[in-house]
Amino acid sequence: MRIQLKRAYQAAEPSDGKRLLVDRLWPRGISKEDAKLHLWLKELAPSTELRQWFAHDPAKWPEFQRRYQAEFINKPELDQLVDLAKKGDICLVYAAKDERHNGAQVLKAYIEKHLSK
Repeated sequence: MRIQLKRAYQAAEPSDGKRLLVDRLWPRGISKEDAKLHLWLKELAPSTELRQWFAHDPAKWPEFQRRYQAEFINKPELDQLVDLAKKGDICLVYAAKDERHNGAQVLKAYIEKHLSK
């Protein structure tokens, strides 16, 4: 089991495993065919309000992580995501330019922690 992160603008590869879009908004300029997604888990993405508040400001990163986890912790899509990770390789696909400070990073850390228990 491997969890990868990949920007939506990077080419899909067979080694990605199941490709899961974890953004609320569809990435600009990407067709559904080119995205090669297994699922779009938009309900797991940060709320519009949280996304706008954060605005990818690294100074807000710790608080963003806390608030975002509070948003997704009881959503059924989270169980679906964890189950997929247990079954094989997954790739969390996101559109953000900032590769270190985005919702996919938070989801990956949560899944890894959950699966290590």
